[in-house]
Amino acid sequence: MLKKSEIEQRLSSYGDFLLKRSIIAPGKEQYYITWVRGFFYDESFFKGRTWEEKLPQYLDKLTGEPRIASWQVDQADQAVRLYFQNFYAADKSSIEEVHTGSDNDTPGVYDSNKALKDLKEWMRIKHYAYKTEQSYLNWCKRFFSYSIECKGGGDQRGSVHVSPELIKDFLAQLAIQRKASKSTQNQAFSALLFLCRHVLHLELKDMEKNLRSKIGKKLPLVLSPMEVKRLLAHVSGTTGLILKLIYSSGIRLSECGRLRVKDLDFDQHLLFVRSGKGDKDRSTILATQIQHELQLHLTIIRKRHEQDLADGFGEVYMPGALGRKYPAACREWGWQYVFPSARLSVDPRSKKTRRHHVSDGTIQKAMKKGVRAADLVKPASVHTLRHSFATHLLLNGVDLRQIQDYLGHQSVETTMIYTHVVKNMRNPAISPLDLLDQMTGEG
Repeated sequence: MLKKSEIEQRLSSYGDFLLKRSIIAPGKEQYYITWVRGFFYDESFFKGRTWEEKLPQYLDKLTGEPRIASWQVDQADQAVRLYFQNFYAADKSSIEEVHTGSDNDTPGVYDSNKALKDLKEWMRIKHYAYKTEQSYLNWCKRFFSYSIECKGGGDQRGSVHVSPELIKDFLAQLAIQRKASKSTQNQAFSALLFLCRHVLHLELKDMEKNLRSKIGKKLPLVLSPMEVKRLLAHVSGTTGLILKLIYSSGIRLSECGRLRVKDLDFDQHLLFVRSGKGDKDRSTILATQIQHELQLHLTIIRKRHEQDLADGFGEVYMPGALGRKYPAACREWGWQYVFPSARLSVDPRSKKTRRHHVSDGTIQKAMKKGVRAADLVKPASVHTLRHSFATHLLLNGVDLRQIQDYLGHQSVETTMIYTHVVKNMRNPAISPLDLLDQMTGEG
């Protein structure tokens, strides 16, 4: 067991670590030190046990204290984990480097501008989506800013320090100080992992397995058939048509925006999704009730496209190398978006002036407005309509495997989550409170 002087020396270094790394809110360092001190001085801590085994017992002991609130228990959990996963791991690795005679005890220095440029090139080589590209670049920029802040500023050339320890600290700061969700933290780690693997060639060792947050299973939010009917009664125009199409076909918002005219098969009542999530194609239902309104919409869009051609525009984005293989296809009617934007815009990659598809934000605003107008208390989003599509098909007796094909899920286990929602909607059990009079023989 550590001596008292050794513990206090380590805690002093831990306090300096917290001050320099800006992981927690300023002024909270003393509380984190106090929790770790209590962890070390606890009588149940003895040699031969790991801190992971000890921590749950320590937290249980704190939970039993009447003067300690639940948020303080969470803070103690964060304090101990920061000590062992961030501070102690980094301190231990630096000691090992000194003993092995390594002179590289400082993190590597990289050119941030060149790293971001190479990162963008690698993502385009691997055909990452444009939104993913922007998201990864943003996380790497934020990490570089954090690195400069921790190291006291960078030079004019944009050089930054990068090391596994700094990556750990950045993710810890997101979770503790920024209160980022688990999915946000995992997205940030994915961006930094891509940067280290393909651009910086930095080995992260076991961090790839240990730094991802585990996300529990969550039931999807689903509207009842009556709630969907009320919602669709309060939406109109092109955005209303889009929301009806998403509910009737179960497609994602991004997939709806990328729909081309050629992907609609009115004769067979089918809608084809091209290069959906995971770069997979699939077909789904095209509801009969929506087809007439959809055809009227296409008539209007075709006239607009013909006017664009007359004005010297009329091109649309072509996936992959199809634009070079078929130079005239970008002006053909079949390749045009079903729901184009109201304005021409400049493509951020090719710099060509085109008519892009309608923005996701426009549809999300229309959905939010419709939810308010329908007086729905559920925080429904556009994706809620996709969940409702799958659940209502299950309620109508459609086979789970068929629903999996409609949604484009890779595994049927993903689709099975809707069975838990249906279980609550179909013949729910009667509460014992409602049966109380019958059980007591009264009434």
